[in-house]
Amino acid sequence: MTGADDLRSREDGLGWVTRAVFGDQRITLVVDAPVPAGHTVVARYAVVPSVDRARFLLPLGSSRATAAALLAYNALRPVKVRAVRAALGVAARAGVVARAPFPVLSVAVPAALDPAEVLLAERLSTELGGGRAYAACGVRPPDPNHKPTLQLFDHAGTPRGYAKIGWNDATRALVTAEAAALREVAEVAGVAGHPATPRLLAETNWAGQAVALVEPLPTGVRGVPVDAPPELAALLAVARRGRPPATPRPLAGSSFLDRLTVAAQRAAETDPAGARAVAAVAELARRHGDVAVEFGHWHGDWVPWNLGRHAGELVAWDWEHSGPDVPVGFDLAHDAFQRSLVLRGEPAATAAEQVTQWLDRYGDRLGLDPARRRLVADAYLIEMWLRTWRLADAGAGWNPALHPALLDVIEKRQ
Repeated sequence: MTGADDLRSREDGLGWVTRAVFGDQRITLVVDAPVPAGHTVVARYAVVPSVDRARFLLPLGSSRATAAALLAYNALRPVKVRAVRAALGVAARAGVVARAPFPVLSVAVPAALDPAEVLLAERLSTELGGGRAYAACGVRPPDPNHKPTLQLFDHAGTPRGYAKIGWNDATRALVTAEAAALREVAEVAGVAGHPATPRLLAETNWAGQAVALVEPLPTGVRGVPVDAPPELAALLAVARRGRPPATPRPLAGSSFLDRLTVAAQRAAETDPAGARAVAAVAELARRHGDVAVEFGHWHGDWVPWNLGRHAGELVAWDWEHSGPDVPVGFDLAHDAFQRSLVLRGEPAATAAEQVTQWLDRYGDRLGLDPARRRLVADAYLIEMWLRTWRLADAGAGWNPALHPALLDVIEKRQ
């Protein structure tokens, strides 16, 4: 199917996903219709619940793989979502989904064409060592900050890999950053206190997209309660990468402050609000330049929904904002900020106050005295606004919860 009837021409989530996953125009997509002569069907999907309200592309051809696409890691999802997926998964395992009146998307290629040349799932199955891989994909409204993802299963429904697709400047940068972080973290696997982390299985560029294929999470992983206390020992293990505590260094002259300065100046070149960020960084240096703090790595998005437990061990995923040489305590600050902003829906000012409260409550266990706690809080909030700017500048748009409200909060703290 090509032209106006092609799913890839739609402006909704189904169009967004099919453009990312089946972008090569040699691929023909048809729904509930025969494929053109001279073409071979290489995959079939149930579009659940309908084309206009699509939420899932479920692979057909193996009832176990279809069921696994719904049931795998269901314990990590919210209760209502879990219930719907569980019911569909049981039906899929019994073969009901394949016989249900869901629209069926057939993916076809010219008979003479090797599917691995044009199909991302085929390419990824090769990276996994061959064998048929069944790819499932969730469908959500298009968002320049979100990434289409593929879950890959074998015929028996065993998870084989999880692929993130970076399709614009913002998401390509995130996928590339996560791949780099996973390579680095693999070097400290097994270090006492460090959370277990899925391995990077492959990284590839595909039709202008950045793709990271990541090891599946352990099948028995369970989510960390959203009201659980912070994992302080694990935060320190991430920061120090298995090494002894680093000698504190002044903020002034640090590569971290240099990076903030450069990023703020770049923001000022592209957006009028950037001038406020430049002033905020200068004020940070004036107020805290003489404060010596330990620098280390951070996960970058350390929140309960990116953490789980398996066999008594903490597991951490989604490392796409990870980076080195930041003040130790940034992950604690982020955990506090996001629980307030995202979980409780509180404004940026309240979330910033939560950062201060958590640093006061737990900071001494991270080696943070009052002066260091103030530095960490102020620097973290600037870092968060600059992250918001980077995503907006790369095409993801401004996060209305953080801009311009977070700049207002930063200036009031000065």
